[in-house]
Amino acid sequence: MTNSIERYNHQPVLLQETLQFLAPRPGETFLDATVGGGGHSLVIAEHIRPHGTLVGLDRDAEALAAAQRTLKQFSSQNHILLLHGDFGHLGQILDTTIGAPTTFDGILFDLGVSSYQLDAARGFSFRRDEPLDMRMDRSKGETAAQLLRRVSETELERILKEYGEEPWARPIARAIHAELKKGRPIQTTGQLAALVECTVPRRAWPRSIHVATRTFQALRIAVNDELKQLQTGLAAAIERLNPGGRIVVISFHSLEDRIVKRLFAYKAGKHVGLDAAPPVVPNPSSRTPVLEILTKKPVRPSDEELRRNPRARSGRLRAARRLPLP
Repeated sequence: MTNSIERYNHQPVLLQETLQFLAPRPGETFLDATVGGGGHSLVIAEHIRPHGTLVGLDRDAEALAAAQRTLKQFSSQNHILLLHGDFGHLGQILDTTIGAPTTFDGILFDLGVSSYQLDAARGFSFRRDEPLDMRMDRSKGETAAQLLRRVSETELERILKEYGEEPWARPIARAIHAELKKGRPIQTTGQLAALVECTVPRRAWPRSIHVATRTFQALRIAVNDELKQLQTGLAAAIERLNPGGRIVVISFHSLEDRIVKRLFAYKAGKHVGLDAAPPVVPNPSSRTPVLEILTKKPVRPSDEELRRNPRARSGRLRAARRLPLP
């Protein structure tokens, strides 16, 4: 674990833009719903001292251990509470741990996979051959390799098409199941990447990303149930904002960004399809706006940031403010 913590040096994406919209002030209460190694939280903690409160949540135990060390310098000036769990159960985790309804002046979601997670043997990357795991929380749930063995060819095609927006979803799903029928399960990232490379014609390979990128993205989303967790967790987080409280979400692909955009619009009183509404909508036809959207379009990383951190290229930030109570 120690070595893992020492290597956990996630570079926070869109940091200055995040601070601009969150506008943390001394004594305020903040929630970092995806604390990771503590990169964003470190700067927030500095701005809310003295006597601020920072709650950090993450499903990755190694990330929490790294965040504990990162934030240690502010523990004497702020109240810092780090919790292990999935932001899809945000409300339940907060109520169980703290014991009373907790509200915040600012909330952050950074939905990206950290550089450490990509570089460690966690199965997120196809750049090295490693076990096909992909779980954010390795203490529970099935791995990507187990998912491939469990789902039908039709279901796998749906996952690749819906979560990865993969145009070659059908032949990739067919190729994977052909290997399974031959008694050759896909156990490593190298096996999966090679299979995708062989299945998609070379002329159809994307120019800007590896041909297996969409497949890996789709499986990661499915293994961690990321889109459903985002929908549920984001809706719960908005309800936890104090009047005037700010919420920032940094997403890294169009599916996440679409959920954030449409849920913000729904909460701002705009007309959207019912699929953009939270899972439980008491009366969608007569609702009062609770959010003011602060970003008409997603904010993207600057050229300077991209030179420092090329992995930030797909980041997009949306922000909103909780309206005063009617």
